[in-house]
Amino acid sequence: MLPSENRLRRREDFAVAVRRGRRAGRPLLVVHLRRGSPRPDSGGRTDPHAAEGVVPPVRAGFVVSKAVGNAVVRNRVKRRLRHLVRERLDVLPPGSLMVVRALPGAGEAEHEELARDLDTALQRLLGGPS
Repeated sequence: MLPSENRLRRREDFAVAVRRGRRAGRPLLVVHLRRGSPRPDSGGRTDPHAAEGVVPPVRAGFVVSKAVGNAVVRNRVKRRLRHLVRERLDVLPPGSLMVVRALPGAGEAEHEELARDLDTALQRLLGGPS
């Protein structure tokens, strides 16, 4: 399970990650990443809700539409994605916001296929080796 402090919950946070972040698409999912870089007007903080002097955690959210499958399939995809993201939190810059949007093929995909697409998307967004 993804720890509570690492979960995106507010609509505004999802919107910031999707609209102002970078995007990497793969056959099974699309990853939106807003890197945690301090804004000049925020006193060096990226999260306006974080306390002074505290490094904000990486936060992730998931979008799995009905196009992926029925409720059972959508929940399975979300559980798999939460597990995969939890294992990769340490590679993301502190304060980053990430939204993972599952595409219709994710419902039939194996766990390893989701992991491969997530890793490839993150490498592209973070500038790692391709």
